[in-house]
Amino acid sequence: MSDLITPQGRQAVSAILFDKDGTLLEFVSLWGVWAKCLLERFGAHLNSRQLTLQPETIPSLFGTVHNEGGNITDYDRNGPLAMGTMADLYAILAWQGYLQGLSWAETMEIVDLCRKEADAMMDEMRPVVPLPGLTRFLEEARSHGVPMAVVTADETDAAEKHLRWLGIRDYFSEVIGTDQVERGKPFPDMVQLACSRLGIDPSGVVVIGDTNGDMRMAKAAGAALAIGLPGSASDDEVSNLLSDADVIVRTYEDLSVGRPGK
Repeated sequence: MSDLITPQGRQAVSAILFDKDGTLLEFVSLWGVWAKCLLERFGAHLNSRQLTLQPETIPSLFGTVHNEGGNITDYDRNGPLAMGTMADLYAILAWQGYLQGLSWAETMEIVDLCRKEADAMMDEMRPVVPLPGLTRFLEEARSHGVPMAVVTADETDAAEKHLRWLGIRDYFSEVIGTDQVERGKPFPDMVQLACSRLGIDPSGVVVIGDTNGDMRMAKAAGAALAIGLPGSASDDEVSNLLSDADVIVRTYEDLSVGRPGK
């Protein structure tokens, strides 16, 4: 067993489990682009039916911050885009169509079409950016024989694709999406499933994530340590965003892996 070395000390670790979005890759670079496309396509399809997605309501749908050009520049770390499943996001959009008089079946068909259009654009653009210091940290953990897995609110197939785009899929023994478990974050199911497949006890794992849902998932599973990566959140926001974290670091440069006691 190796040690994970943090600014607060050392922790013996049998495996490291990572959230994906905002933890392995920059959240806005991927999901800001995807959400903007999805919302724009949904608005266009409503307009073709003489209906309107009101501009003032758009930020509240997924919990996003938009600049004057309509691009998404930030997001609520505890909001739907960060914490919700894909089914949650699609249901939020479908509800907007239903409120304006469309049948649930018709509005779900529109959402599915928008999803395909947004996914096609993403496949072409591949707008993924790894967090600073990530590759160095993954390589160091692998060199010390620490098993690693991904536990994400995204669906497994999409997560696998994004990891391949980043060129880091081979670092992970398992990729667990929310579609593989009965309950997503903050429940412990994904950690438990990952540990079962890795053949280890949750009490020996470290969970790294960027939302308090990740931290609560770790606590519920009995993980050894929950590490929060707050990204661009201000110091004043961090205590609320990651209130259940054991350790908070700004970058992977603050983390390393070494031999016990070395």
